[in-house]
Amino acid sequence: MRHTIPKVATLAAVAMLALTTPAQAQQTDAPQHTATDSAAYFEFTDITRERAVLQLTDPAKIQHARDLLSGAATDRPHVVGRIVKRPAPYNPRWSYHYNPDTIDFFDNFIEVCDATIPYVEDHLDEAGGAFLPGLVWCPWTSRLVREIPAP
Repeated sequence: MRHTIPKVATLAAVAMLALTTPAQAQQTDAPQHTATDSAAYFEFTDITRERAVLQLTDPAKIQHARDLLSGAATDRPHVVGRIVKRPAPYNPRWSYHYNPDTIDFFDNFIEVCDATIPYVEDHLDEAGGAFLPGLVWCPWTSRLVREIPAP
């Protein structure tokens, strides 16, 4: 019985992520971004010191990222979002990238979505199942390194 409660709690947390993240991106009063909108690109790293690039299109999130880099903000320093299982032109080293419409920042998150950049690459075929349910990825040691020019 004691093992059932943590499993149920984890499944409930994953279900909440799966239901809330797409809903936030589909809100009708939220601005919809296209590839032609201004975007900002940020390099991030994790405990492995590998680096990847993400694209932000939401002006408030772009500002938060810039504030993190300048030191004006220290809250919510880590990156979370849904991954897409294919490379992006701005992140060519990896076979996946964050969906820009789902990216956010966090202080603490559930353990089930924590993984390093190379571990996601090495286990990408398993992502979306027991590994990274709902394709939600929240590397706990992630941090922005720098803003980079648009590709």
